[in-house]
Amino acid sequence: MDVFSEEQRSYVMRSVRSKDTKPERIVRSFLHRNGFRFRLHAKNLPGKPDLVLPRYRAVVFVNGCFWHRHKGCKRATTPKTREDFWADKFKKNVARDKRNYRELREMRWETIIIWECELRNLDAQAKVLRALASRLARSG
Repeated sequence: MDVFSEEQRSYVMRSVRSKDTKPERIVRSFLHRNGFRFRLHAKNLPGKPDLVLPRYRAVVFVNGCFWHRHKGCKRATTPKTREDFWADKFKKNVARDKRNYRELREMRWETIIIWECELRNLDAQAKVLRALASRLARSG
């Protein structure tokens, strides 16, 4: 049984952002401070990547662990209500992600995935962001 009424649950789910999330802003801020220039949510690329760095022919997805099913992450939980609905939804999300990543690779784009949980702890965040900068510098 859900702890929220149907109206409250609808409000909560509507408030979940798909763009301009805090993890995405952290990555954007880091890249910009370090001289990397990018475009946001390019509609002409599969999956509309969160960040597109044309100079490096690289795209960055900042994925939420819940929605994109980060394996082994405690945030990749499944709601107890409507379990069949959620299982189907998550299965489709993961399949769509794999298809988008494959299409981007076929188009010769380097695809970089950063998980939201990697940005919660400042030490882990610094490590992930340094690795991102290093990877981009090597491809540029």
